[in-house]
Amino acid sequence: MQFSDKKNTTRWVIIFASFLIVSLILWNTYTFFQIFKNEERLKMNLWANAQKTLINADENTDVELPLQIFSNNTSIPIILTENDSIINTVNIEEEIVKDKIKARAFLSDLRNENEPIVIEYVPRKFQKLYYGNSALLNKLKYYPIALLLIIVLFGGLVYNFYRSNKMATQNKLWAGMAKETAHQIGTPLSSLIGWVELLKSENVEESTTFEIEKDIERLQMITDRFSKIGSEPKLETKDIIEETQQSYDYLQSRFSKQIEFYFKAPEAPIYVLLNPTLHSWTIENLVKNAIDAMKGRGKLSLEIEQEGSHVKINVTDTGGGIQKKQFKTIFEPGFTTKKRGWGLGLSLTRRIVEEYHKGTIKVLNSELGKGTTMQVSFKKAS
Repeated sequence: MQFSDKKNTTRWVIIFASFLIVSLILWNTYTFFQIFKNEERLKMNLWANAQKTLINADENTDVELPLQIFSNNTSIPIILTENDSIINTVNIEEEIVKDKIKARAFLSDLRNENEPIVIEYVPRKFQKLYYGNSALLNKLKYYPIALLLIIVLFGGLVYNFYRSNKMATQNKLWAGMAKETAHQIGTPLSSLIGWVELLKSENVEESTTFEIEKDIERLQMITDRFSKIGSEPKLETKDIIEETQQSYDYLQSRFSKQIEFYFKAPEAPIYVLLNPTLHSWTIENLVKNAIDAMKGRGKLSLEIEQEGSHVKINVTDTGGGIQKKQFKTIFEPGFTTKKRGWGLGLSLTRRIVEEYHKGTIKVLNSELGKGTTMQVSFKKAS
């Protein structure tokens, strides 16, 4: 517990420190932006004074300095107006200057960027100097946005790494628990097999021992399932119709008669690379989830159909349905709508279907109050 608290404290310290560093960088960037903006304002004031000097120049005026000020401006766009007419432009594309509509639009943009400088070159005669931000200032203006974008991408990368690492740890934990469960079940299961043999020797009614043997076989299958978690299962070419129907029929015999079971499949066999033990687990999880959704009463149908090179299994119930926003979250570990349960059934089912059998599983459709259809799809064996 203390170790967990220390990890959480360290995480929050890192987050706070990162936030502080980012805030300082953004503040410094804003400060630099304002400094450069003021510097450009001073340059434009010099340009305005140079313009005033040239307008009022005579043969005795030294115009070398004003001309040098003009030539030094190679990056700041300028539009000079008098009586709302454009009389001069600097550092603006010729295409814009020649087009009156584009020139007016550009002038409107400059008005929004900076306050114009008024030049009173003679009493009561004015020119207005409109100027925009230089290319360097514009780049600096967008720098914080680029920085934030980089930080968001980096944060997303760290989050994905953390989530993947956490999921890998959870998978190892579940695999370890599954193997340990299989090991623990093995001991009483061996004892049960011995007791069945003893009952047979005592001439107990054959139907009784037959049903017990069926349940023992089921327990052996469950043990086999758990032992396969975390390891690469062996796939065999099997008739998916036969394998599915076996699991379906077993479940039908074990559930309430208030559930109406329907099974539909093509007559010809369809061969798929399967692990029979894990495939039966898939069918069992889907059927049990459907029965839970119907609260033990309703209609449950399983239909197998071919579609090109794929075979699809549709499990349909008449339960309460699933909200559309939950179509993907129901497959996440820990998600459950029941008061009791770990929320691992559909998560394990997806892993069996997608990771082990290279198939797909999804909510095909669902309507609240009417029911849900889950679909599993496999590629046919070549």
